[in-house]
Amino acid sequence: MPPPRTAGTALRHRLAELRGPDVPARALDARALAALAANPGCRRRALLDGAGVDKAALAGALGAPSVFGQSQFALTRGNAFEAKVKADGGAELLRLVREKLDPGAEAPERTYVPDLTASGPEGRTARTALALREAVEAGGWTLLDHPMLALEVAGSPAFLEPDAVVVHPDGSWTVVEIKSFPMLDGSADPAKVGAAARQAAVYVLALEEVAGRMESVPRVRHRVLLVCPKDFSNLPTAAAVDVRKQRAVTGRQLARLTRIEEIADALPEGTCFSPELPAEQLTQAVESVPATYAPECLAACELAFHCRRRSREAEAVTSLGRAVRAELGGLATVPEVLAAARGEAGDPDDPAVAALRRAAQLRAEALQGAGCH
Repeated sequence: MPPPRTAGTALRHRLAELRGPDVPARALDARALAALAANPGCRRRALLDGAGVDKAALAGALGAPSVFGQSQFALTRGNAFEAKVKADGGAELLRLVREKLDPGAEAPERTYVPDLTASGPEGRTARTALALREAVEAGGWTLLDHPMLALEVAGSPAFLEPDAVVVHPDGSWTVVEIKSFPMLDGSADPAKVGAAARQAAVYVLALEEVAGRMESVPRVRHRVLLVCPKDFSNLPTAAAVDVRKQRAVTGRQLARLTRIEEIADALPEGTCFSPELPAEQLTQAVESVPATYAPECLAACELAFHCRRRSREAEAVTSLGRAVRAELGGLATVPEVLAAARGEAGDPDDPAVAALRRAAQLRAEALQGAGCH
């Protein structure tokens, strides 16, 4: 007789059914978590990411292929630059960490780079936690190359792999993000730096969970090191980035996510998101999960083109952006907004309706004054 299924194994079995038979789970990385935290009201993304669904393949099967992601050339260039930064046991990387974040510490004469290989993500996560504990006890400088961290998201574990984590001689920990975009005259593209900061904040949250399980809790530094090519060369340079704000926002937003099992329990029986299904059946499955589309999704989600198309077909005000949606209160569609502005519908005491009618009146007066008919 098989042992009774626990809540954890039951959820994993349910998520496997949602992906489809023999479809491997796609890992949920820090970039996806940062994007998910930026739109915590989207149950569709929370479920698909939590279930490990390949959203790029899903978008292609729905007829709205995604252009989201890095090119193969950018990935190759990034890997080559990261290898250069970590060469010689990470000597240059540790020099940058000391220079930018810990100038009072002793110079790293010898660097310990522990072996983090283990079986499966759970094994690598446990090995990383042990290596961090040993590094704190040993003192000195330790470089963890591609450690594995775990963070619970909406009731499901997400395994994360930062570029590096450095343990300082005082036992504190620093997240290192290595990017291939250039740092020109000491500064980089603010949008790219912001995205890197949000990604690093996810790693900081995961490290804080590891630290919290130790007897003597180490300090996880909220200033991370961003390493980029200097100017137009391939030489590494770095800047310290304070991620306290991004960490607070990301932690709060992730805590707001509806638990995945609650979303899954509300789905019709037999729902499946396998890209092998007919387009009509797949569309029905995707539409059974509520989405919260906004134009910002175009830069962060593979399903954005599908959701935009459906939002436009429904004439939903969400396609106009979150700021506009927030100002319109209970008015959910463009026809409702226009009818309220013309005085054909809506409660006059509703502030949104009153503002729309006032704006329509001012527009009519301006056009009349300009001689337009």
